[in-house]
Amino acid sequence: MPNLRDDLERCLRGRVCVVGVGNPDRGDDGFGLRLAETLRDLGYPDVILAERAPERWMEPLTRSGFQTVLFLDAVDMGAAPGSAALLEATEISARYPQISTHKLSLGTLARLIEADGRTRVLVLGVQPVAVRQVGGLSERVQTSLQILRDLLAETLGVHANALAVCGGRP
Repeated sequence: MPNLRDDLERCLRGRVCVVGVGNPDRGDDGFGLRLAETLRDLGYPDVILAERAPERWMEPLTRSGFQTVLFLDAVDMGAAPGSAALLEATEISARYPQISTHKLSLGTLARLIEADGRTRVLVLGVQPVAVRQVGGLSERVQTSLQILRDLLAETLGVHANALAVCGGRP
């Protein structure tokens, strides 16, 4: 994922909030939540475990002084299972305007968060194998999660010292 590494280094600037999105009870749909948990466990301070309701976190996402918000989610891109893509807000809105398993789509959330002109929103998505009632991630998505964990830890400068986490449950 050399191009993705370059894109992450270019895009993740300033104070970055990582938001894990997904349903851990529906196979690969739990990808975003699981990746966010691993970053939190490594000690990254600005992690929100939004699960199935990222819209519940609008206030801290818009008022906490983040320069970048990075949503992590399983995204059906029509790509090979386990493939990853970094999408900017305009791409999110164009591809996913209102179609979402969330009450508000990530495209709508991105537009609302970016409305103040101070915060940039990105989605790091992984193509799921299956999003049905099964336990755990597929092997392909689990492998992608491990690679992305390492890329994000390096890019975000995550160290093993645990710090306060900004995202418990609201």
